[in-house]
Amino acid sequence: MEPQVAELKQKIEDTLCPFGFEVYPFQVAWYNALLPPAFHLPLPGPTLAFLVLSTPAMFDRALKPFLQSCRLQPLTDPVDQCVAYHLSRVRESLPELQMQVITDYEVQPNRRPKILAQTAAHVAGAAYYYQRQDVEADPWGTQHISGVCIHPRFGGWFAIRGVVLLPGIEVPDLLPTKPPDCVPTRADRITLLEGFNFHWRDWAYRDVVTPQERYSEEQKAYFSTPPAQRWALLGLPLPSGEISPVASEHPLTTLTCKTQNPSRVRGWVSPRASPTTSTGP
Repeated sequence: MEPQVAELKQKIEDTLCPFGFEVYPFQVAWYNALLPPAFHLPLPGPTLAFLVLSTPAMFDRALKPFLQSCRLQPLTDPVDQCVAYHLSRVRESLPELQMQVITDYEVQPNRRPKILAQTAAHVAGAAYYYQRQDVEADPWGTQHISGVCIHPRFGGWFAIRGVVLLPGIEVPDLLPTKPPDCVPTRADRITLLEGFNFHWRDWAYRDVVTPQERYSEEQKAYFSTPPAQRWALLGLPLPSGEISPVASEHPLTTLTCKTQNPSRVRGWVSPRASPTTSTGP
């Protein structure tokens, strides 16, 4: 890896990894080469980018402390806000650089995703993106089959959170890292894709490889709960201020608000901190 890339990667990792995230560098050209022009990132091919994903540890290391800090704003998802906050800290750690951050849930005005997260994870070497085309003589006929990324150490127990783009930093000599093919057989790929498409609620597809770590039962309960009911599970009022009719008797966290610097709280949710340009928990 080039020294400049290694140094930037280390700085971003120092900011994110203690909170349960992982970081992988890639070139914009690698991503654009796999997609039609409508999905291209509008940057020169050699532009440096970093893929950010969350591991099972993120729930305890990042989300719970974030909730306890009372940085939550109305009408948004707690996990998305937590990720946005930590990605804003990457900006703060590298103030000298022009930086664009795109989270996995952002869309264009026409509802097209700003980033195809699984494609980015594959080209960055973070996780192998298994698709229907990876199954020879597939058995699904006219059925639509969505693809899924598998991490070599966490299986399906992770989530892709976004990309950090560094316009102005070009690394033409950066060599691609191929993600490990951890589901090499046709039979296992069929099992994986059928599990993801038809039985995803039972979590079994995530164990297609033996993971080093899985989501805790507490974390699984959170992500299995419909979004509108997650506030009650966390022991929080609904964004409207009303009490949820399905309030949990055993919320996942007890909030103890800490005094916040108002300018810091505003900073990460303000338009200035939002990306200026341009899939499962």
